[in-house]
Amino acid sequence: MLAVMSRLVVSCTILGIGVGLLLTAALGSDGYSTMISGISLALGVEFWIVNLVAGIVLVGLAWAGGLTPGIGTVVQPLVVGVVVSGVLAVLEEPDQWWGRALLLVVALPVLAVGVAGYLAEDAGAGPAEAPALALDPPLPFRWGYGLLLGAGAVVGYACGAAVGPGTLLAIVVLGPLVDWISSRAFSRGPARDHARRSGA
Repeated sequence: MLAVMSRLVVSCTILGIGVGLLLTAALGSDGYSTMISGISLALGVEFWIVNLVAGIVLVGLAWAGGLTPGIGTVVQPLVVGVVVSGVLAVLEEPDQWWGRALLLVVALPVLAVGVAGYLAEDAGAGPAEAPALALDPPLPFRWGYGLLLGAGAVVGYACGAAVGPGTLLAIVVLGPLVDWISSRAFSRGPARDHARRSGA
């Protein structure tokens, strides 16, 4: 259990660094963060309150779909939140466009490694990934994740949140990248679990 917790915290730390880099690039955040930001703006409610309520709702829906929460469901948002705050306190948004673009290019694979690592522990998924896992099967995680990030971005944008190339890249790239990393670096993860559940 200690080994699982250690790997879970390390993976969530990597995930938090990726999110922090993405936010520092200021070229658009991931779809989930865009949704939370937009709802927060529209309702005039603090970000963390919207994040908490949305997380409970999404994890609850995934649970209703057959995905049982676990320790990872709690550890992921806590560790990621702390790490993101730390990254944002240390890094400053680059003045030059190429510096922001470089941060974006680095952020996405770092974020994907973190997601793949924490999901590989099979200790429960956080609110951003749980619904996509609950839909798999019939919809493979790599596509379901992008679909849900896209839906979150649309909701966030409609509520007043900003989107950008980083948002679009996250929608298109993250799901397949997490799947690819999971299938090559970890014994568990969305790609392998989909094959197991579908009988492939």
